[in-house]
Amino acid sequence: MLKTGRGAEAPPFLVMDVIAAANATALSLPPGAPGVLRMEVGQPSTGAPRGAAEAAVRALQAGAPMGYTEAFGLRSLRERIARHSGEKYGTAVAAERVAVTVGASGAFPLAFLAAFDPGDRVAMAAPYYPPYANILTALGMVPQQLPCDATTRFQPTIAMLEALDPRPDGLIVASPCNPAGTMLSPEELAAIARWCHEHGVRLISDEIYHGLSYGMPESTAAAFSPSAVVVNSFSKYFSMTGWRIGWLVLPEDLVRPVECLAQNMFISAPHVSQVAAEAAFDCTAELEANKAAYRRNRDALLAGLPAAGLDRLAEADGAFYLWADVSHLTNDSVDFAARMLAEAGIAATPGVDFDPARGRRFMRFSYCGAEAAMAEAPERLRRWLRR
Repeated sequence: MLKTGRGAEAPPFLVMDVIAAANATALSLPPGAPGVLRMEVGQPSTGAPRGAAEAAVRALQAGAPMGYTEAFGLRSLRERIARHSGEKYGTAVAAERVAVTVGASGAFPLAFLAAFDPGDRVAMAAPYYPPYANILTALGMVPQQLPCDATTRFQPTIAMLEALDPRPDGLIVASPCNPAGTMLSPEELAAIARWCHEHGVRLISDEIYHGLSYGMPESTAAAFSPSAVVVNSFSKYFSMTGWRIGWLVLPEDLVRPVECLAQNMFISAPHVSQVAAEAAFDCTAELEANKAAYRRNRDALLAGLPAAGLDRLAEADGAFYLWADVSHLTNDSVDFAARMLAEAGIAATPGVDFDPARGRRFMRFSYCGAEAAMAEAPERLRRWLRR
């Protein structure tokens, strides 16, 4: 029998299965039936900003070959990202430290391979974004979960890190985080970043939801640690999921290792996406209008879901998710999600995707969909739960 590699054992990303089930349900509905409310996936309902799309059209109409770029991307885009860091955070970043990637999904394996060896332990708060652990496992590294709850706002603490023996080789933080939407304050992120640097723990800071916060200040790990790796993306705030474009801000010691890996694994991010991404930085008015819509969705759900029966919600500082404790309703979120889709026409993601140990008591609801759909969700849930 032929053997299979370690990567063949990677667990599924369950939200993708929920998407498939929601698509099948939507196709099976009779004409005139209420549609499926899509609250399962973190994909903005808006497309790329107009200025970004128009830049891509102009580039294509100009007849340029749109071939490979340098592995780290177009120089002009890297310079624009570096400028963005200075404008947004007041943190100077050299363009040479910026790597344009095939989305944040392409950034993580580059960062993990450059920073860690097989067998290295990488800590993360649980609940967490599932591909963190799945990619690490496929690469032969060991995800180390830090069980977090509402008492720590679903974020890790230095006390948790100090309690680990031996210390981890790395730590992943996300602020705002997926699935809970909570954030580390600038002071908390600074303390964690400095602790990691002082103790030889490589910090990977997932900042892909920056731009989508609702009161808590945003800060970047690059401001607090010379050894941290920052991951960001055009998928969320910039509303460019399918363009598959993201970036890394790298510490000096990882620049060349990541460049060599990128040359071999990806060659470069799509050229046309890089052109569009550079233009997206100049589309602030449209992007802020999108954010305002997410805020209205968030506020409507925070007001409506408790009345519907979901009153145990994490503090939604940012991103576009609500993490709901449904233990008073079920101890099987997978079954709960399936029944909610079949009987109420609402697609949401079971918590086991984000926390295998405790996730059967939680659900994640995404609120980046159309405002009318988000406004309808609490009443649908109320009717279903009271049947």
